[in-house]
Amino acid sequence: MTALTRVRFAGYAWTVEHYHRGIKQYCGVERAQVRAARAQRNHIGLALRAFLRLEWHCHHAGISGFEAKTTIIRSAVQAYLTNPLYTLPPTA
Repeated sequence: MTALTRVRFAGYAWTVEHYHRGIKQYCGVERAQVRAARAQRNHIGLALRAFLRLEWHCHHAGISGFEAKTTIIRSAVQAYLTNPLYTLPPTA
């Protein structure tokens, strides 16, 4: 294997590592609290779909994954606070 080929494969390995880190960090693919195999597959499939959608958004918006996730969560919290669906009764 030549030095150029090693560099190319090292780039591929880094891309795969970046993909796995992103799935774990941004979409919580390993956090499924279910035991049934079908439910685990559904969770993994939807987490992958969410991750790919997030990556697409980051690529087109030119922002990082962390910034995109923070922006999405912040806007969702602001929307909920302006029009809350559930409220807790006041305590004494």
